[in-house]
Amino acid sequence: MPLQANTPMLGPVTGMHRSATRGASVEFAEYRKYVPGDDIKHIDWQVYARSDRFYIKEFEADTNLRAYLALDCSGSMAFDSGHGPRFDYARSLAAHLAYMLVKQGDAVGLSLCGKDTDTDLPARQAPSHLQNIFHELEAARPRGESTLIPALHELAERVQRRAQIIVLSDALMPADELLDAVQHLCFCRHEVTFFHLIDPQELRFDFNRPIRFVDLEGGADLVADPSVVHASYLQALEQHMTTLRTGLRKYHVDHRLAPVDEDFEQLLTAFLLGHAGRAVKGRGGARR
Repeated sequence: MPLQANTPMLGPVTGMHRSATRGASVEFAEYRKYVPGDDIKHIDWQVYARSDRFYIKEFEADTNLRAYLALDCSGSMAFDSGHGPRFDYARSLAAHLAYMLVKQGDAVGLSLCGKDTDTDLPARQAPSHLQNIFHELEAARPRGESTLIPALHELAERVQRRAQIIVLSDALMPADELLDAVQHLCFCRHEVTFFHLIDPQELRFDFNRPIRFVDLEGGADLVADPSVVHASYLQALEQHMTTLRTGLRKYHVDHRLAPVDEDFEQLLTAFLLGHAGRAVKGRGGARR
């Protein structure tokens, strides 16, 4: 299954995604009045015969897509409760998406967002570019504080043409600051998908004895009795996730909760089917 953009894109070559401009296609878009300089071959003579006015038939153009994968490389992405580090799950997902996009003729870039990781590969569609992406993903290590928020702001400013930004993160950062960065991307007319990586242990918090909790980003630790903090932890987690979910929905971001114990193929299939359905609906809505 291909990965299709939900919103019109701008690209230099013909591709499989809807373009923000008009061009040659079998998909009729709309009529507009003729103006001097228009090619007369696009005049609808049947409409002229009925109305005695010249109208130009416009069609949807198809273009290629530029996608950027923004991978959170903070220390918290290394958390593992027995299902494997969520960072491995996230970079495997990023590698699959990069492979699919390049194989369907689209350009892919990669941003690794961590305090000790500063990698930013530009979007390219050459098959050889995949090896660069795979090499960087394999070499990346989750450590230190996240730089995802400034990286998203930087992407919004640097990427001039509208693109698809795919974010992979555990979202363990201030929700309001993260939403500001997402809003910045949407304001620049980029299409954003957010894969929210979460470990089932974080949802259950079913520890049964006093335990030492270690901050994987800052190194601080705290010994606590889970039975005492269980209710307040779950309340804070629900508030954080509700704020994030509501904000992403407000900006029309495709928010995908990605539990690391979920089958990888099911997550990817649901994502592709969701985009395919919205892309078809978008094309149908352009007809007059």
